[in-house]
Amino acid sequence: MKIIVCVKQVPDTNEVRINQETGTLIREGVPSIINPDDKNALEAALVLKDETGAKVSVVSMGPPQATDALKEAIAMGADHAYLVSDRAFGGSDTWATATILAAAIEKIGDYDLILCGRQAIDGDTAQVGPEIAEFLGIPQITYAKHIECDGESLNVTRFTETGDYKIRTKLPVLLTAIKELNEPRFPTVQGIFRAYDGDVEINMLGLSDLNVDQTQIGLKGSPTNVYRSFVPVKSKQSEIIEGNTDSEKAETLIEKLLQANLI
Repeated sequence: MKIIVCVKQVPDTNEVRINQETGTLIREGVPSIINPDDKNALEAALVLKDETGAKVSVVSMGPPQATDALKEAIAMGADHAYLVSDRAFGGSDTWATATILAAAIEKIGDYDLILCGRQAIDGDTAQVGPEIAEFLGIPQITYAKHIECDGESLNVTRFTETGDYKIRTKLPVLLTAIKELNEPRFPTVQGIFRAYDGDVEINMLGLSDLNVDQTQIGLKGSPTNVYRSFVPVKSKQSEIIEGNTDSEKAETLIEKLLQANLI
């Protein structure tokens, strides 16, 4: 089995600050991490590698510093790494990003399974994984919380708010992972040496390497744009319910909740 995992390097949202005057992110001094859901996807691939001897490739689209995320993935156990990077890709929204990543996956070729995180913590759209599957013309199962390999098929438990679905699918297929799927492993000492001593090459893919329509990528090719970022204003308001007895207080509370259309 050959598995491709899409990972994204994102700012640690616990450290993100907003410039209140410009509405833009303050990135200076903010550490970058592998998107948490993508780590669950990577761990799922590594589990299948442990069980079946699968080969795992990781792909990331981003600036040159995204190699740090790829090296961490190698240190965790991935076999190959690809950085998809070009100035022409700058400003891409989810549609354009999925277009580029699908082209990169076609360039890499020969895959059985694609794993993505459910969503990225810097955008929370949950769109890129499903869009990649559509562009590649392969089936998709989102919100995977359990995966079992059964020969040339996978048994997947898909989480929904109304209950879980058990789905059996043939390969190739794309899955998106949620945090309930597993607990990502730590890099090993041997893996760290492989990643940072140059034993594993970071393969570079730019615009000239991919078969993409340039009108569908980058800022100009993106159908959506972010016009403003802001921190929500938090406010608290409290009221003490008066009454001579607990029953009177309860009746007053119920009346207020009804007026507010909360019950």
